[in-house]
Amino acid sequence: MPDEFSNNTITFSLDPVREADMKRILLTVYDALKEKGYNPVSQIVGYLLSEDPTYITTHNNARSLVRRIDRDELLKAMVRSYLGE
Repeated sequence: MPDEFSNNTITFSLDPVREADMKRILLTVYDALKEKGYNPVSQIVGYLLSEDPTYITTHNNARSLVRRIDRDELLKAMVRSYLGE
């Protein structure tokens, strides 16, 4: 098996500024979804699972904003937050 397929653990490091930017974007998207009468958590989860941008409203430019977030970075930040790291 080639070296690039070894069982090494891949680690990710998030820049605190980038993480704060993702949080700001996510809160803006949450507010836009709520304003339009959607269940924001369900819609954001649907988007994260499917990468289908139609889960996110275009209201207040939310759909465009959410596409600026790297999904893997966001999921990592969410898991770290949930686990209290």
